[in-house]
Amino acid sequence: MSPEIYTPGHTENASDFMARRTLESHGAFFLPHLGPGLSVLDCGCGPGSIPLGIAARVAPGEVVGIDFAPSQVERAKAAASQRGHRNVQFDTGDAYSLPFESGRFDRVFSHALMEHLADPVTALRELCRTLRPGGVIGVCSPDWGGFILSPPSPELSRAVEAYMALQSRNGGDVSAGRKLALHLAAAGCEAIRTAARYECYPSLEFIGEYLAAQLERDGDARSAAVFRDWSRNKEGMFAQAWVSAVGSKPQ
Repeated sequence: MSPEIYTPGHTENASDFMARRTLESHGAFFLPHLGPGLSVLDCGCGPGSIPLGIAARVAPGEVVGIDFAPSQVERAKAAASQRGHRNVQFDTGDAYSLPFESGRFDRVFSHALMEHLADPVTALRELCRTLRPGGVIGVCSPDWGGFILSPPSPELSRAVEAYMALQSRNGGDVSAGRKLALHLAAAGCEAIRTAARYECYPSLEFIGEYLAAQLERDGDARSAAVFRDWSRNKEGMFAQAWVSAVGSKPQ
């Protein structure tokens, strides 16, 4: 298994945060590449909210969601059962060593994973290995160089820098978004296309607690308090830049 530490963790707050994401809200860039009957791998599927949307789009095609955290896989399975999706399955797995034969899938999707990996190119090579020739891969990651937080303050800037340092110590890359196309090219993909968008979080208290909890768990109570105090500003804003990249496996 890979040595990185997943910075958000798998607390109830973090899992609820990830479960708010849907295919339409966070995977829209990949919608043109989905259709009935396709087989899809979602690597880093989390609590399953995005792959369940994929399953609805490609039915009767098969969707497989992989995550390294058993708690997330169990939550994803429960969500699939509750929603009655029969064409999706979830299991634990490692992005660096997937339990699938080469060329198994028509499509490969990965959202908010590459920024947590110490060696994203190796992981992408492994993802592409499972993709059939001519198949399409889509990845998406935030880029912390594009944050817009208000109201600004020196204390808030230092708290953001503290979180960025934490993720870097854990083996991640807070600038992963801008590198996705380069990573896909290094993994052997072609016809690569990129796009970017901003996400404005509707609840400052939710995102503030999400960030604060991780810093507090790391022993940085001061930065955690800054995020919590900032999140009480009713006129505040948290806007995050997301970069997506889509490429094809050579025929």
